[in-house]
Amino acid sequence: MNGGAHAGSAAWQDKDPRSFAPPQPLSPAVAQRAIEWLITLQSVPVSPSSVAAWQQWRAADPEHERAWQRIEAVNSKLRHLGAPERAALAQAVLTAPASPGRRQALGALAALVFAGGVAWAGHDSTTWRSWTADHRSTRGERRRLTLDDGTQLVLNSDSAINVAFSAHERRLRLIAGEVLISTARDDAGRPFLVETTEGEARALGTRFTVHQQAQHTGIAVFEGAVRVTPRGAPHAALVLQAGEQARYGALGVESAHAAEEERAAWADGFIIARSMRLADFVAELDRHSTRPLGCDPAVADVRVSGSFPLADIDRVLHAVASTLDLQIETVTRLWGWQTVRITLAPRRTGNGSPHG
Repeated sequence: MNGGAHAGSAAWQDKDPRSFAPPQPLSPAVAQRAIEWLITLQSVPVSPSSVAAWQQWRAADPEHERAWQRIEAVNSKLRHLGAPERAALAQAVLTAPASPGRRQALGALAALVFAGGVAWAGHDSTTWRSWTADHRSTRGERRRLTLDDGTQLVLNSDSAINVAFSAHERRLRLIAGEVLISTARDDAGRPFLVETTEGEARALGTRFTVHQQAQHTGIAVFEGAVRVTPRGAPHAALVLQAGEQARYGALGVESAHAAEEERAAWADGFIIARSMRLADFVAELDRHSTRPLGCDPAVADVRVSGSFPLADIDRVLHAVASTLDLQIETVTRLWGWQTVRITLAPRRTGNGSPHG
């Protein structure tokens, strides 16, 4: 049997939670990009390449144009009113990117532009907080950073952090995604803390990962140790040693178990699988893909082993499908949006023809 790509069934399309349809109101990603273009075009001078890229973006999707029409309507108000709205725009452009002032300015701007149109514009929205974070990575991107104290960070795909250093502590707030941290020694003796929705991790001379997930936080320690303290149960704090990992919620920490260094291979652009369930492998790969990836339940328990580069997701998918004698289904939706999944290849007759 040979793997091949073809359109999937309508039934599967209906089940895909990320199936694309023109959203009402504007999607967070489009609204975000529209505001980014507004800020870019306020720069002096505006480069011809920026103007060309903006025009291409508007023409690429009707929703892009709809977002820009709303931007232009508000921009007209900015020109004529000159009140707090104009000040918010100016502050957003001029304030340093990694600063609370810029986050507040962009918040005011987004609230004005998309008021009543997008629920995510509130400051409690994870999408909004991710966009206005001090540092963030886009989907499929891994970003390396060095903090003022020399601490080394690698942001995994689609991740966001805020940094708050003071005279008393070095604090990282993980808003979304995952970060690999290699802490630097601090001459002032300030603790290095990583805050998530569920609690706080205190580094004890450490190299470790922190992963903000839907209902819990995951910690894996590779060097040194980390003290994990659940937000609602400080008495349940647990120290994880090198080679240990655990998950914790607001009210407790799960028992520690072995953490393999390969778990952080994403920082070097790889997924390393050792007899990993195909469903789990595809879910991990999906974190780095610009297109939604899925796996047919019929092949979910097939095992995958190997080292796979994240730079070419399509190549990985086809290599895995070919090795396991499966196939790739690619469904193209409205405006070219695609979803991809791995499924069983069709059975073949004795003469090699497909058999349903």
